Amino acid sequence: MEYTHRGTASAVHDVVFGFGAHSGVDEVPELLRMTQQADRDGLDVFSLSDHPYIGGRLDAYASVGFILGRTQHISGFANVTNLPTRPAPMLARTVTSLSALSGGRIVLGMGAGGLWDRISDMGVARLSPGDAVDAFEEAIVLIKSLSGGGPPVTYQGRHYQVEQIEPAPVAAPAVWTGSVGRKSLAATGRVADGWIPGHAADWLSERYRASRPVIDEAAAAVGRDPREIRTVFNFPGHITDRPLPATRDRDGRWIGGSAGQWIEELSGAVLEHGASGFIVFSPEGGTPDLVSLGRWAKEIVPAVREAIATETGRPHSG
Repeated sequence: MEYTHRGTASAVHDVVFGFGAHSGVDEVPELLRMTQQADRDGLDVFSLSDHPYIGGRLDAYASVGFILGRTQHISGFANVTNLPTRPAPMLARTVTSLSALSGGRIVLGMGAGGLWDRISDMGVARLSPGDAVDAFEEAIVLIKSLSGGGPPVTYQGRHYQVEQIEPAPVAAPAVWTGSVGRKSLAATGRVADGWIPGHAADWLSERYRASRPVIDEAAAAVGRDPREIRTVFNFPGHITDRPLPATRDRDGRWIGGSAGQWIEELSGAVLEHGASGFIVFSPEGGTPDLVSLGRWAKEIVPAVREAIATETGRPHSG
């Protein structure tokens, strides 16, 4: 039976729209130009990859903090944080500080760690896949515990231990994960606030249909409403001047199309499949060019917001 996760965005969340940004040291001017344009044009979020073992890449969190200081409205996040190289207690301090400095314009993207050969090259002890997911779930719990004020926290997990550490008097940011395997998906259901499907899978993919129920079942098992957990899609594609004969390839993956075809596709994703966010990338999975980013922000996003508002009877915040 085909699985459709209906109603999530329109029932619970405002839909968010963003883009994947440059992250190379030699791309700083483009990064600043694009994030500032996106901020002016009303996009909600920009994302940067986090690969600290690549010398040519900017540090994700240093970059997010700098950009937040140069913008007024847009939020930033690492898509997703390379957790094994960023211990959870310090990551908690980083994201709550960024939240305080920016007025809450930070999302915590979380991953268990994938490229372990490179991660271990940084001097980080290699974890088995199962242990990496356990550490990932512990980290999310601990980061939330070290946020929002309250009494000192003592936490004794398998992977993290803290003794009488004062939480920051700042709410924890929303946590969106890049979970792929069943164990990680279940952890997302128990403790996270959003999910970014891996491999740029979208709402029509088998990966989504097989994975989202795992999140929902795990959430329900601990008394959470599954609709509280966003699905935010990394979504690459061309924005063309004219409609394409087909917007998907033989394998059903989105290719792109005209602004009108994007608007129809994304409106349907929200209203029929419960999508609650889209991070646009170039067709190759990189940063969109400046013209495409402008069309995304000025033509496509406002029209999708308007279509959603018309169908749901709710005013949009864009």
